Amino acid sequence: VQLQASGGGLVQAGGSRRLSCAASGRTFTNYVMSWFRQAPGREREFVTAISWNSGSTYYADSVKGRFTISGDNAKNTVYLQMNSLKTEDTAVYYCAAKRNWRIATMALVDRYDYWGQGTLVTVSS
Repeated sequence: VQLQASGGGLVQAGGSRRLSCAASGRTFTNYVMSWFRQAPGREREFVTAISWNSGSTYYADSVKGRFTISGDNAKNTVYLQMNSLKTEDTAVYYCAAKRNWRIATMALVDRYDYWGQGTLVTVSS
């Protein structure tokens, strides 16, 4: 099983960037796909999640209204569209997968079964 994150890079504050997470090795139909991020010296934090089954989405307050998660079942790929980027969005972004859509555990790192390798997004002022 592999999750391959891509799309990171350098972007100016106020700009946009789209990340992709390509999943392979199994069917993720019944899984929840999420994005986390980790800034230097900080813990990994939850960003957003989407249910493959229902298309339901869930966002951290810090990105609500600016970030959008979406999925393409045919390509087994999840996207993170990031708009109105701020310098504090600078981090390594990871995609992850877990079973069971539960809001209470969505942000818990240890509940995830699979992780991608991360892609760095740097937002300059």
